[in-house]
Amino acid sequence: MREFYLPSTGGMQLRCGVWMPSGEPRAIVQLVHGIAEHIGRYERFGAFLNGHGIAMVADDHMGHGKSIGSGVAGYFPSGWMGAVEDERNLMLHVREQLPGVPCFLMGHSMGSFLSRTFLWRYPDSGIAGCILSGTAWQPPAALWFGLRLCAVEEKRRGPTGTSAVLQKVAFGGYNRKFRPGRTPNDWICSDPSVVDAYEADPLCGGEATVGLAREMLRGLAMNERKENLAKMDKTLPVYFFAGREDPVGAMGRGVRRSAEAFRAAGMRDVTCRLYPGRHELLNEPNYQLVSEELLAWIEAHLPPETAE
Repeated sequence: MREFYLPSTGGMQLRCGVWMPSGEPRAIVQLVHGIAEHIGRYERFGAFLNGHGIAMVADDHMGHGKSIGSGVAGYFPSGWMGAVEDERNLMLHVREQLPGVPCFLMGHSMGSFLSRTFLWRYPDSGIAGCILSGTAWQPPAALWFGLRLCAVEEKRRGPTGTSAVLQKVAFGGYNRKFRPGRTPNDWICSDPSVVDAYEADPLCGGEATVGLAREMLRGLAMNERKENLAKMDKTLPVYFFAGREDPVGAMGRGVRRSAEAFRAAGMRDVTCRLYPGRHELLNEPNYQLVSEELLAWIEAHLPPETAE
């Protein structure tokens, strides 16, 4: 990975990374990472794409990884739409560097929520496709309750403070299926070495601020509105994939519900694949199969002149 920095809408510098194949890339995957992690965790996937002639680019979100700077860990100072705008700015930068190369947007977990906002906010972005990993669908009542709780906790803790109550409600249930849990993060992957590496990584984990939880819930609510779903480019290919044991996606139910909502909104090319595994399929033992089938989908959606 080659590092570089771009200015953020939040007033800080974003740590970005690019993984380049040995020759001219035939496509670009712009990766949008999840909450409480960073782009360095995707080295293996970047190398996999490079081995097939595909470049990868990504940034550490505001308040994440090496993009904290003078800001607050786990906080978006310019809000949800500011984070979406950061992804657009990175995309525009990459297109200046690699003009004419097809670009696929790929979001994992919270990054999938940001990517879904990107789809209706910028339907004319010209991307070749969108890949959504470990996404979710929340019932309106759950979103309403979460936002009410955020409002209460924001009065107590402030937007940049953390809340044990909010943390328990938002994330505490994820490990329930995997009791007795070895760690609080067993839900992210069935491979203990991946979980141990996550827990040992100083750039991973930590509690989300009240403000970030509020913004993420607002983003989810906006993404699920019919009027926003209707704004997406109906011809855009979309690929959902997730683990059947992923509690974020309600063990696959929320992922299928999201794909159904896209189809109901008129999206013409929607694929949904569920695999054995938990939240981070790119780190599960079946990583190779998941990656190869994702690659096959990308190649099937490349323009003819770049497909080979």
